[in-house]
Amino acid sequence: MGFTVEDMLIISSDKYDMELLAGRNGWANSISWLMMVEDKTIIKNFKGKELAVTLGNGVHTEEQLLELASLLDEHHAAGWIINTGEYIKTIPEKLIDYCNRHDLPLLEVPWDIEVSEMMKDLMVRIFLQTETDEQISAAFIKSIETPQLEEAYREKLSAAFDVDGKFQVVLITTEDLDSMDSIDRKRIGYRLQIYMENISHNAHFFYYDGYFAVIMNEVSEEDKNEIVSGFLMRARRRMPDKAIYCGEGSVVWDVSNVAISFERAAYATRVAMRKGQSFARFDDLGMERILYSVEDISLLQEMGEEKLEPILAYDKKHSSDLCQTLFCYLKNNGSVKAVADEMFIHKNTIVYRMGKIKELLGCDLEDGEERMAYYLACLIMDAELSGGV
Repeated sequence: MGFTVEDMLIISSDKYDMELLAGRNGWANSISWLMMVEDKTIIKNFKGKELAVTLGNGVHTEEQLLELASLLDEHHAAGWIINTGEYIKTIPEKLIDYCNRHDLPLLEVPWDIEVSEMMKDLMVRIFLQTETDEQISAAFIKSIETPQLEEAYREKLSAAFDVDGKFQVVLITTEDLDSMDSIDRKRIGYRLQIYMENISHNAHFFYYDGYFAVIMNEVSEEDKNEIVSGFLMRARRRMPDKAIYCGEGSVVWDVSNVAISFERAAYATRVAMRKGQSFARFDDLGMERILYSVEDISLLQEMGEEKLEPILAYDKKHSSDLCQTLFCYLKNNGSVKAVADEMFIHKNTIVYRMGKIKELLGCDLEDGEERMAYYLACLIMDAELSGGV
């Protein structure tokens, strides 16, 4: 996850008397670069993940500092170091409160610290960590593309991860992510990575094959749920104009099985997009997981169309919705009320539609095996028509 605010604190708390004053929830933020910020002009060039450093010769009043904090938050800065003692005597409580509410790490170093030397030291560390991250990303991509060739990735990953342990993949995408140019995609990636609260050395974040991937290693179920729910909440709040879709793969053991979790996460993400949901978990997809496991897609399509042909033809001719009504009816175990509630249609209309469906299919849908066959056919058609198979 790059060189984080937490990494910086470990190095700098003694070496540079650095102290975290606020925004602890953002201390897993990765830092892309350090930027000297003495007014708001330079912030327009921020791409995300920059760490601002302020001496205070340009901004020092409470009002100026609060305005700068708002801009840093808006431009997805990784955090903010303020050099206190000369221009800024103390950090205002209102600024501390703002940074806590917005999860913006606010750090303080005393005036007697040579800030230029500190910045040079930290930027070298950022560069080295970035190089390491690129090597880790390449190794994980090899584990996804060629999992059987363990010599190509296992040793490289063993330096930073428990390669024999538990892995889980979460994927994030938007509808236009793969068509963006690399600069815009990197900017989105920086923002999303900052929203990934409380992930540092036991996870890795990178772009691959149309997704931003988060591969977690030995992360508890509770922590994982907090990370994902917190991410979605922050993404919705801070990127309201961008539809974010997230899919979670199954837990697997051993790094050689990361590809399995990745592919399941990809399927779950496609389901989320298909249903217009922000999040889908592969393990919660029930029988739909059968569709994922079938490699012969044409066979699935034939099975769905063959079983539902009479009502598919009727829907096409009359621009009706019998197939979706049947699917909803079977999902709700034959409850007309539940179908009416879900589809926002009067119960009498559902009764009429179901009568027509049974007439077209030539069955009463009372037999359990019969219901199962039609339910599977509806699953196939629902996924196919939405681009999910």
